[in-house]
Amino acid sequence: MPSPSPSPRRARTLALTVLGAVLGAVTVAGVGTAGVAVVMGDGYRAAPEAPPGGWPAPAPIPPGRTVVAVLAGATGSVAADLLAPYEVFARSPAFSVYTVAARRAPVPLSGGLHLLPDHTLAEVDAGTVPPPDVVVVPAVVEPAGGAEAPSREWITRQAARGAHVLGVCAGTELLAESGVLDGRRATSFWARIDALRRSRPEVGWDAGRRYVQDGPITTTAGVTSGIVGALRLVEQLAGTGEVERIGREVAYPDWSPSAPTRIPENRLALADLPYALNAAFPWGRPSVAVGLADGVGEIDVAAAFEVYSGTSFAARTIPVAAGRVVRTRHGAVLVAEPAGPDVTAVGRLVVPGVSHATGVSRELAGWAAGRGLRAELPHGGRGAGESGFDAVLRDLAAHADRATARATAKFIEYPASHLRLTGTAWPWRSTALCVATVAAALCAGLAPALVARRRRRAAGQG
Repeated sequence: MPSPSPSPRRARTLALTVLGAVLGAVTVAGVGTAGVAVVMGDGYRAAPEAPPGGWPAPAPIPPGRTVVAVLAGATGSVAADLLAPYEVFARSPAFSVYTVAARRAPVPLSGGLHLLPDHTLAEVDAGTVPPPDVVVVPAVVEPAGGAEAPSREWITRQAARGAHVLGVCAGTELLAESGVLDGRRATSFWARIDALRRSRPEVGWDAGRRYVQDGPITTTAGVTSGIVGALRLVEQLAGTGEVERIGREVAYPDWSPSAPTRIPENRLALADLPYALNAAFPWGRPSVAVGLADGVGEIDVAAAFEVYSGTSFAARTIPVAAGRVVRTRHGAVLVAEPAGPDVTAVGRLVVPGVSHATGVSRELAGWAAGRGLRAELPHGGRGAGESGFDAVLRDLAAHADRATARATAKFIEYPASHLRLTGTAWPWRSTALCVATVAAALCAGLAPALVARRRRRAAGQG
């Protein structure tokens, strides 16, 4: 005997329940999506205008050295993926390092920074710039997009002519799209490995490795693993003595030439919730001016922009300097906001890579004083054997919270168990915004039922 059809009242109740659930889910998803869009827009900003007189000419490339080209993507690159390996190679006189992109115009890096490439892909192809013996490929925003087609084709050409290729973190996605990983073993950022296994089954993806080498192709795990991958190539191309010296200088935790490549195979966990909360609910987060001066170390810069903003999303970072252009310790050209009235309101001025207040430029110190700020030096008093990331992670914990600092270390795959973190335990600002959003979603979900009830009452009274 067929079961009776539901009554009209039950059907209406079911329809209202489904509609309420949909409205609630759309509210939460909409707010979260808007938050992520804000974070991405802040992280990869439009290119600034050229200063009066135009951009500076690139520095000459010393001859007789192993040439390293660090590729900057047109759609934006992860700052630490690019700058950290740059410093590792540039610390050695055995290497000549330059940055390269499709055009010689500022390209965005995560955290709101911009890099002015030294040369173009076309210049390398034309032979006016020495061809690279090593190509460093950072993660880019749109590895499969049309804007990165010139980069993919250029990578393929350099690999075909025998260059070593170092793919850092999700830079392996750009390598996979270019085809140079087909039939090879590779690794990548832990949160991307499963998706890459599905989308690129022709590559043998190996999780839980700091780096994987297959012939001339080296790929690394997340973000800071690019330091270790670069050290491995320094060892191969310049010798054990040279890599031991540079390894001591950059002070990556627990690194040695003989250290195993196996690392913990990370998975998403409840402790990663601050990462999602800060990304989805950025409203009200503080703005931090990152003061840059000529001669600043590339890893110190990378740590500041990646930890405060690029990965943690705990703050909005604004590069500030005495002028538009800053040259790092080893010659990379960064583009900043000139310290002046046009810089938007900020709550802090953090100056990376400076150990004493006398190292802060007069322009930055005066600009800060005019706003009632002081120049904060996270790397002040840096101890021997301490990486540039250590101090910034401690500072993030002290000014944001410990949970965000730990999640950030995990997402940049930085060994942080040795760090003593102080500060608030949890990101309460983004959590409060999440709770408020869920409450609004519940109200939106209940609205159809409440409207229907009022209509029924009104009809009954009529």
